[in-house]
Amino acid sequence: MTAAQALFQPFELGALHLPTRIVMAPMTRSFSPGGAPNAAVVEYYRRRAAAGVGLIITEGTTVGHPAANGYPNVPHFYGEDALAGWKQVVEAVHAAGGKIVPQLWHVGSVRRLGTEPDPSVPGFGPMEKVKDGQVIVHGMTRQDIQDVIGAFAQAARDAQAIGMDGVEIHGAHGYLIDQFFWEGSNQRSDEYGGSLAARSRFAIELVEAVRAAVGPDFPIIFRFSQWKQQDYSARLVQTPEELQAFLEPLSAAGVDIFHCSTRRFWIPEFEGSELNLAGWTRKLSGKPTITVGSVGLDGSEFTQFFGKTDEIAQPSSLEGLLERLDQQEFDLVAVGRALLVDPDWAAKVREGRERDILPFSREALKTLV
Repeated sequence: MTAAQALFQPFELGALHLPTRIVMAPMTRSFSPGGAPNAAVVEYYRRRAAAGVGLIITEGTTVGHPAANGYPNVPHFYGEDALAGWKQVVEAVHAAGGKIVPQLWHVGSVRRLGTEPDPSVPGFGPMEKVKDGQVIVHGMTRQDIQDVIGAFAQAARDAQAIGMDGVEIHGAHGYLIDQFFWEGSNQRSDEYGGSLAARSRFAIELVEAVRAAVGPDFPIIFRFSQWKQQDYSARLVQTPEELQAFLEPLSAAGVDIFHCSTRRFWIPEFEGSELNLAGWTRKLSGKPTITVGSVGLDGSEFTQFFGKTDEIAQPSSLEGLLERLDQQEFDLVAVGRALLVDPDWAAKVREGRERDILPFSREALKTLV
């Protein structure tokens, strides 16, 4: 019996039964040419489930909207070939004893002209952006909003049809849903702009549509963040009261689990409490939460992932994480870069072989192991 056994207790929420509390965090890998997962992607996810990851959240998968994608070789979650590839992933993960959900994604205004699959389509966002007389971001009309919501709902139906165990909606990190949340990127004058409550309307309607598409028992995870890739110090809400007001409508719309993205899980979210974002979210919403942020690493790997250093991030102690999990600050623990570089991370932790865990470096991003 190791001190890490808390990570290997089962978790149950309705129809979702996880063998462990370890979650694989979604990480864009760009190894799916043509948007369809191949045999290497199948094996990539299977290995992590076989080693003890209870729930895999896939890399971001683009929904069926012309402007959803922002990067080369990322997988789609629409179309016959892509869905057939994901079905193979599902079957492999289930055979290895794990569960899996796709992260459904629309990059919004991050998209640039020239990006696949249609290079002529600009980014879509809450507001139009013009540069040198050319529209580089299309300001979304009400019909555009409904089209995107419909694409997410269809992706959720497809996920259910091919045997996925739920879905995660990507509402974090400065992508489309998150762009609507922020006053700086959303200065609309209609019902989707104004106060934070109004700016949240798009996300709320989207979650409601997904819930209607999949029924009451199919798990919906919602990922959100304070920080952005463009601004690590950004704060969507400043107080617990503001966080509660933000969470309650999303919870009522149909969110079952909140995935609370932070850079480092041990950083308190608000003054006067040691609770992190997942801890506050669990306390205020009453819903299960996933914590994430440099789990199992020394913290330097975060900037490495975004190309800002070539230093190697060493494995670090899980003691503080396990204490928080034991205190029920959160329910599930998402592991990102540590699991990306070492598919056997969970097995090594379970067996007390932390010294055998591989360190993270940017070289790991070049391969799919």
